[in-house]
Amino acid sequence: MPASVEARPRDSRGYPVPAITPWEGNEPQFALTDYGRSAECARQRLCSVCNTLIPKGPVWRVVGAAESSAIREALAAGRPYRNMAATLEAPGHRACMLYASMVCPYLARPNARRGLTAQSPDDMTSHVVRGAVRGELGAVVGFGDYEFAVTKAQVLFRFLDVVEYLPHDTADRHLAELRAELARSGGRLGGGQPR
Repeated sequence: MPASVEARPRDSRGYPVPAITPWEGNEPQFALTDYGRSAECARQRLCSVCNTLIPKGPVWRVVGAAESSAIREALAAGRPYRNMAATLEAPGHRACMLYASMVCPYLARPNARRGLTAQSPDDMTSHVVRGAVRGELGAVVGFGDYEFAVTKAQVLFRFLDVVEYLPHDTADRHLAELRAELARSGGRLGGGQPR
């Protein structure tokens, strides 16, 4: 576990709570995204998992089956990949996204199912339906940079220039890569203590 994730607040079971996770009373709502926290991460270039600064340069995110397949096909054909459709999913550090891909049940396994339905489904969240399956071949993907827009209701992200593509059927495939990343960084990420 990255040290910056280990320093995060914990739920009643002891699990670290990602920076963009909303709380209801004393319980985090893991399957949801907090608008204000997501906007702060976008504006201040903070990791959506550990809430520390992402240095200038690449950012990472975990993608599902459809986007992973599109990236794989573009790379195999020698074409650049750029998804012009915005996403609600914020970026983070490489180690944090490798870690998240393994510990989040929905991200980790192809047969995992969503536990909740979007609170107010729209074009961006209509796929967030209780019981929906993640699907085959997710990936942790590094991008050269990101763009964002903060609207009245959502924080939207677009990611530019694939710099790394790490596909997985089950995310435990990334364990050796996570260990190597933590060894390179000394277990520390970002620009200081979590906020």
